[in-house]
Amino acid sequence: MAYELKEEGFKLKDILLVVGIPESTYHYYVKQLKKIDSNQRLKEQIEQLFFQFKERFGYKRITNELKKLGYSVNHKKVYRLMKEMGLKCVKFIRKSRKYNSYKGKVGTIAKNKLNRRFSTSITLQKLVTDVTEFKCTGGEKLYLSPILDLFNSEVIAYGINKRPILDLVMKPLEEAIGMLKEYATVRTTLHSDQGWQYQHNHWVKTLKKNNVFQSMSRKATCADNAAIENFFGILKQEMYHGEKLVSYEELKSRIEEYIEWYNHVRSKAKLAGLSPVEYRIQTSQSAE
Repeated sequence: MAYELKEEGFKLKDILLVVGIPESTYHYYVKQLKKIDSNQRLKEQIEQLFFQFKERFGYKRITNELKKLGYSVNHKKVYRLMKEMGLKCVKFIRKSRKYNSYKGKVGTIAKNKLNRRFSTSITLQKLVTDVTEFKCTGGEKLYLSPILDLFNSEVIAYGINKRPILDLVMKPLEEAIGMLKEYATVRTTLHSDQGWQYQHNHWVKTLKKNNVFQSMSRKATCADNAAIENFFGILKQEMYHGEKLVSYEELKSRIEEYIEWYNHVRSKAKLAGLSPVEYRIQTSQSAE
């Protein structure tokens, strides 16, 4: 051991007697030095993970990642070490104006079939969607329209555009329908708010043609679509708020990168500490 005295033909207790150190004291300091070594290695691993995840992870998620690597460590210890190291997730929530696509009754208003029942044990059974707005440099704006699977909170398709046109929501819908035809095992319900895009005849007919139930939130009731609102909050907290405005193309690239990371890497407590894709794969393998 690194800190134990080599006997060199002498007994340890005799050596300690000569130098005047009690054996219990010796073993105490050996233990403390080992602990220092262990903490130093842990600190190095924490620092590596913190910057690997672009400073987006706090102590709880860092603890989860450490456990994936085989460390047996309490979240309180990780919190203490991160505090000592000055590592703090500085991403924060800043309220911004929500994009509102509601223009009154301009088409079909569907019933609220989802009715805030956001959980499901079946993949592709319940999907949610909405549109959110970002500001860019030069006075430009970026609009994002994702479709989220409530089974594992995975973004299965999304559209990005400079304007909130119908094509923004139709492209991800068509992509999602392609997945439903191949992988869905039950009839799907797709939930949205009452935005004009979701009342549009093309949207409504596409859902009916592909045997997808349409569901809508009640007017001015954000809680009816809380799952997608929560995703928007996480996304903006972790990669948009607190950052300098960038061009449309740069922000588009960052969002695409973030969604890939969110799906494949970002762990969620409700998914047993796995990312959405990891959870889907693991669940699929368990069912076989």
